[in-house]
Amino acid sequence: MLGDQQAALVGQGCLQKGQAKNTYGTGCFLLYNVGAEPVLSSHGLLSTVAFKFGDEAPCYALEGSVAIAGAAVRWLRDNLGVLSSASDIEAVASSVSDSGGVYFVPAFSGLYAPHWDSSARGTICGMTQATTSAHIARAVLESVCFQTREMIEAMHSDSGTGLASLQVDGGMTVNSLLMQLQSDLLGIDIVRPSMPETTALGAALAAARAVGLSCLFECAQSTVDTFHPSIARRERDARFLQWRRAVDRSKGWLLPLVEPEQSGASLLSGGVFLMASFALLVLSTESC
Repeated sequence: MLGDQQAALVGQGCLQKGQAKNTYGTGCFLLYNVGAEPVLSSHGLLSTVAFKFGDEAPCYALEGSVAIAGAAVRWLRDNLGVLSSASDIEAVASSVSDSGGVYFVPAFSGLYAPHWDSSARGTICGMTQATTSAHIARAVLESVCFQTREMIEAMHSDSGTGLASLQVDGGMTVNSLLMQLQSDLLGIDIVRPSMPETTALGAALAAARAVGLSCLFECAQSTVDTFHPSIARRERDARFLQWRRAVDRSKGWLLPLVEPEQSGASLLSGGVFLMASFALLVLSTESC
């Protein structure tokens, strides 16, 4: 038996340690193969079984998820009216060469991995009078890529194994601009199969493997599109640093406001007022 994300991992052929896949749908779900020994995360990730075929030893993975990916595109369409349809975002975001310094943190219901901050809320930073809906649309796409980079960096820290490339699937992967942005902001190749919905394929391949039909793995390999990084490391790291600053501003938004403590001066002034009032009361009594 396989969960949907584990099935997608198998469907993408990520059977070796150090391979990973990311599913881009309403949210993002990243699984990172760590091999025959489980890795306990200290960076906000989940340790899980990746797959187990028949009597073979299990393989383990680190798992991370973000709540808002494709859901942010629907928010642009349904709540702001920026898009006529969700598929329009690629053309709108491509109409500008960059986000114009705008960073969008889609923490509509808090932040998931690796932050796990339920008090965070959505934030748009860096807007100026020159900001247009196209800049915001592009910042929305970039937010998906930045959130993926956060998870991959956490997985690298936990496992000690870096990625040479990232397999991708899910409905959002039809957006070639998103895939290129992801490659640019990760600094690795992004590999998109011709069949983006790989969960059913993975379940079928796992069943075949369990009964000894391993040859189906070779037969099931599909053609792919590969996106290569096109920006320098210095630029991607600078943009990621700005993203992290925007994330910091989104955190703690729902924390209760704390009344400032009274200072010694305010307490003293109140005491003087009470003593003066008492003295006046005494004097008025004696005069009577």
